Order: sequence, then structure tokens, then C-alpha cells
Amino acid sequence: MSSPTSDPPKGAPGKSKLPDTFLILLFLALAAFVSTWIFTPGRYALSAKGRIDPTSFEAGAAPLRAPLFGQDGAVGFLNVPFEGLVAGDRSSTTVGLMAFILVIGGVFGVLMRTGSIDRVLTALIGPPDKLGTVRGDLMVMGLFVAFSLAGAVFGMSEEAIAISLILTPILVRSGYDSITGMLTCYVATQVGFATSWMNPFGLVIAQSISGLPTLSGMSLRLVMWVVFTLVGVAYLGWYARRVRRDPTLSVAFQSDARWRDTASVVDSTAFRKGDLVVLALLLATVIWVAWGVIAKGYYLAEIAAQFFAMGLAVGLIAYVLKLGQSGANDLVRAFGEGAAQLAPAALVVGIAKGVLLMIGGDKPDHWSLLNSLLHAMGGLTALLPDWATALGMLGFQSAINLVIVSGSGQAALTMPLMAPLADIAGVSRQTAVLAFQLGDGLTNIVAPTSAALMGCLAAGRLGFSTWITFVWRPLAGLLLLAAAFILIAQGLGYQ
Repeated sequence: MSSPTSDPPKGAPGKSKLPDTFLILLFLALAAFVSTWIFTPGRYALSAKGRIDPTSFEAGAAPLRAPLFGQDGAVGFLNVPFEGLVAGDRSSTTVGLMAFILVIGGVFGVLMRTGSIDRVLTALIGPPDKLGTVRGDLMVMGLFVAFSLAGAVFGMSEEAIAISLILTPILVRSGYDSITGMLTCYVATQVGFATSWMNPFGLVIAQSISGLPTLSGMSLRLVMWVVFTLVGVAYLGWYARRVRRDPTLSVAFQSDARWRDTASVVDSTAFRKGDLVVLALLLATVIWVAWGVIAKGYYLAEIAAQFFAMGLAVGLIAYVLKLGQSGANDLVRAFGEGAAQLAPAALVVGIAKGVLLMIGGDKPDHWSLLNSLLHAMGGLTALLPDWATALGMLGFQSAINLVIVSGSGQAALTMPLMAPLADIAGVSRQTAVLAFQLGDGLTNIVAPTSAALMGCLAAGRLGFSTWITFVWRPLAGLLLLAAAFILIAQGLGYQ
């Protein structure tokens, strides 16, 4: 969308300095294709329990040599999009996750068509005056704490897409920007995920693989979560006040125009009692989802069904009470438009998976360049002094997370190697697990292969390049803080 002024606003570059996400993935696919002709793959043997034997690495005799055009199931450069899009099953992080993203987008398209959430949250935040600023600042900082806690307790990640579909437009219309929405919701969940003392999807698995008692080392992690969350809240409060006082300082000022353009329409619509019914349904669904994840182990299929049930109920209520544009055909179109809004994020998931398949996949007992990289990085890390080895583990886990964004998958692949490596290098296994969870969580903030990140960006209509232009500085600060905690853990002999 073009700028409403003739000159670029302050703080907003006239042109993006970074390529589009799909161009980045195309470059990665090309680099991966070339690497299969240069480097040899490797594989590990698995124990009776299905875990990697760190001493069993076997290097291949020749490079994989991925074809340009693969046939009979072979994944070549030109096969990457299709093979990635059809990989896995209903519970996988490809097909299942793509379906989840599309369903969530459709459901929240229906929800937002009613206008109920807009009116409720706008009433809570208030107009962009002094009183509204105080209420809005307190609200976003409080939400940051809540979402950080959700990330720490039950690993909230993809669920943030649903929240972003609601929260980001409201914040922009109330004088903030889409960056504030990303910080409040998505970044908060990843801060909580990275510093968790009980996350079942990353920490517990990593500790189990490393032979550590479940939830051991809780004290330092609780302190770490509090420190990271307070730092995040302080930064968010500073940034939110700054942008609300002068929205043109935001790098997303131009792209946020689509949300600001609808503000007058929302503000002129009277609040209705039916809006409270819709809000109650949304809150009840969020509680239902949280209960399902924690108590029943619900995952993509079940969560998608829960939100779809909410969408049906909201659509029926909107139709009966005539909330917003709530004709039957209007609601169906809203579902399609909502799904279309998140379709690019779903495509990113599939293409990223295709690139991974072309280099051999992420299974440790299959020939893959990823296994060779894992072995090489482990060997380099072992040559460093103990404190540098601990920092090297953090750097390694941060880098590998750009390829494997699944916390449980990364733990299963890396911890069987990192745990014995820690013993050799004089690093405690608890510190190695700490390096894993910090590296696994924080770089999710910038990983273009992360479905949760790309979904949240799509929800706010925020470009990946715009996001990177802003977030690299606060991320650098978080990584420095993570390095400080790694050094503290190593100095304390963290157990």
C-alpha cells in the first residue's frame, strides 16, 4: 500500500533492504542444492531406545548429488516446493501445521468480520490520548507477562497466530504499530519458551535424553525467566510509548496504513451487548485449548477443531444478533479471506521442509548433510576451553534452530551428542540443556522457517524484511543476556 504522504516517514525506509521471504527460501534451496554436490552426508546408529549413539557417526563415501529434477520419490531442486508441501501426516510439522494455519486463519477471519473484538478491545484501551496511553501501555505489558508465562508453562507458539490476528489490528488502530503486536504476543511466547523451567516440549525432553532428573535445575531457570521477562516488559513499554507518541518512527508505519484506515469505521460503531457474548466465547475457547494442551496433550488436529467449533458458534451468534457483516455468505467469504491471509505462512512451512528433504532430512539414522554438520560442529566445540565450549553450545543450538524449529526434534537430534560432549569438555549437562533451550527459543524470533513466526507476521500484514530490520537489535540484546546466564551457570557448576 502506498504511503499517505509523498515523502517516506521518519524511521521507515523507502525500500526494503532485505529480500522477500520466498526469495530467501529460494536462495537457501539453491545453496542446499549446491552443497549436496560438494559435501558428504553422514548418519548415526540408534540405540535400542531409539536414541543417537554419539560414537557411531559414519561419513558417506560420496556426496548426495541431489538432481535438478527428481523422479520416483527423489527430491531435486525443482521438487522442493511439492515434496515439502506433501511431506508428513496430520500430526506432522508440515502437512498438519499447514492445515492448522489455514483453519486458524479462516476461523479468525469470521471472528474479525463480526467487529466484536475490535469494539471490545478498543473500548478497553481507549482513544490515543494520555489516559488511553496509560491503559494501553499497561495492557500490552501485562499481556507480555501472560504470554511469556504461557510459553514457559505449555510451550505456546503456533497458538500465538490466533492471538495476533486479533491483537495486532487493535493495537495499530489504538496508536501503536504491528511491531508492538509482535513483541507483545509472539516474542513474549518465545522468551517464555527459551527460559522455561517446565516446558514439556523442549526442556523435559532434553533433560530426559541427557539423563537428568525431570525439572531439575528449576531455581536458576525461574530467576532467568523473571529477568528475561522483566527486560522484555521494560523494552516493550519504552517502545510502545515511543511509537504511540510518534507513529512515524515505526519501520512498519507504511505497511500499517491498512489497519489505520479502518480505525474510523470501527470507532464509529457502537458497542453492543452481543460483543460480550463473542468475547466470552473467545475466552472460553482459549481456556479450553490451554486445558487440552496441558491436561490431554492436544496438538494441531485437536486445537484446530477447537477453534473451528468456536468459529461455528461465533458465526451463528453473529448471524442471529446481526453483528457486523454477518450474512451467511459474508461469513463464508470471511473464512476464505482469513485462510488466504495466512496461506503464505503455510507455503513457507512446506518449502522449508522441502529444502530439508533435499539435503537428506533430519533423521539421524539416514544419510543427511545435517548429520555431518552436527558432527563437525560438535567436534569444533570440543576444542574450546570449558566456558567457551558452553558459549559454543549456545551458538550451535541457535544456528541449528534456524533449520530445525521443532523444540522436541532439535532436542532429539542434538542432545545425545551435546550431553557426552559436555562431560568431555568440563561443562555440566544441565548447562548444556540450558544452552539448548536458550538457543532453541530465542532464534525462533527471526527464523524464516518458523511457521509460528511467519503466521504471526502474516496476521499483522508485516513483511519479514521489515521485521528483521527492527528486531535484530533487541534479539542481539537477548542473546547477550543468554550468554551471560550460560557463563553464570558454568561458573556455578550448574546441576
